[in-house]
Amino acid sequence: MADQNSSYRLTPEEQQRRRRRSIALGLTLGILCVLLFAITIAKLGPQILNRPL
Repeated sequence: MADQNSSYRLTPEEQQRRRRRSIALGLTLGILCVLLFAITIAKLGPQILNRPL
């Protein structure tokens, strides 16, 4: 069964669509991480930087 899948070649159009989809997914995940970080910092407040160590 692995031999059947390894012989399959993507057309250039399919490769381009896969690349665009991968880039979009990566950007979406990156934006989500930045958004969650910003929300966390906003909830903790600016005084989190002035805490005693």
